[in-house]
Amino acid sequence: MSVIIRKSLLELVFSGAFMKRWNDKLRPMELVEVDKQGHKMIVAWLLFLLNSKTMDVARKRALGESIIKGGIYDYLYRLVITDIKPPVFYRIKENAEDYRTLSNWVLDQLKPRIMPLGEDFMQGMHEYLMEPEDKGLARRILNAAHLYASYSEFKLLKSINTMDPELIEIEASFVSRLEHLQDLTGVSELLNEDGNVLGRFARMCGRLRYQKRWSQTPRVPETSVLGHMFIVAVYSWFFSMEVGACRARCQNNFFSGLFHDLPELLTRDIISPVKGASQEIGDLIHDYETLELDRVVLKPLKDGGYKDIADRLEYFLGLEVGSEFKATIRRDGVVEEASDADLAGEYNLDILDPKDGPLLKVSDSLAAYIEAHTALKNGISSGQLHHALYRIQQTYTERPVIAGVQVSALLADFD
Repeated sequence: MSVIIRKSLLELVFSGAFMKRWNDKLRPMELVEVDKQGHKMIVAWLLFLLNSKTMDVARKRALGESIIKGGIYDYLYRLVITDIKPPVFYRIKENAEDYRTLSNWVLDQLKPRIMPLGEDFMQGMHEYLMEPEDKGLARRILNAAHLYASYSEFKLLKSINTMDPELIEIEASFVSRLEHLQDLTGVSELLNEDGNVLGRFARMCGRLRYQKRWSQTPRVPETSVLGHMFIVAVYSWFFSMEVGACRARCQNNFFSGLFHDLPELLTRDIISPVKGASQEIGDLIHDYETLELDRVVLKPLKDGGYKDIADRLEYFLGLEVGSEFKATIRRDGVVEEASDADLAGEYNLDILDPKDGPLLKVSDSLAAYIEAHTALKNGISSGQLHHALYRIQQTYTERPVIAGVQVSALLADFD
């Protein structure tokens, strides 16, 4: 069965922007599911690189795929069981029969929307959810990343909930479970955020939840840069499945989506009309982003012994070719630009480490389109939102198929 991405699936992925977290605690800001998932998968990527250094290429690619798929399965599962508090869920998980009953119900709820992803995806998710134990390296990495991201949220609300009797027990649980995972390379550094560059980088990425997109336009929900990056990553993975991308290309597309707005840590979410006001302004902003990215992120990582992490970030962000939205391959250690046709044909090979810049741009545009469309549907009337929808529609009316994705036809489903 071929994979066909539908509107309902894109909206399902976006729906995590509505899901409140820590809803029974006083919060300094709204904490939502997509932000946590974005932070979790960034940390999972860091742990993936650190714990696969001695693996051969085939094992490393298999591990990367398992981590991405597991992260997506966990997220879709979470979208359905949103109202079950973690302590209750963990008790259910301890009883294998009860957990299977709950998981079968979750799969029944998800089936109409995820069926277009094909039988392999459905079967993979079923097998993943039927095994409640966090065994295997991929699951342990995801569990550590989940605990770190949730603990980071807890630290934000800890100081304003001092009268809450649950706080001591909650924090002790986070620390204890993370300490039990310290055999994973990188977990100790994450627990000691202030003492090393890896922990500081992971914490820095979490700060992207503070930056709201469309900051000059009221919206419901108000998506953050961190949540947006996660949504774009998942869209990129699904579209990679649709166009038959090789394993390396699928993973590169996911992680490129996950980091594509990382420079906005340093320059804020500069809106498209400002970036596109002229070539000169666009180039100026890009140059500033690149300089600051090197100073604040890449150089500290390299100086701190994490050159491999910095090098992959440079590739995902397209620094060697001037844009994350350009298609690239890596041949004999040298990054080269490629065409859409080449990526779909002779360059669709794991050995060439291909990355779909244009497909990433499609995912980014669709995420922005759904943000604007959802806000308008929720009663927010804004000229900027209407203009954004029109601009995106016009772009893909002129070029209805990008990187093998029927974008114009997909947008027509929203009319």
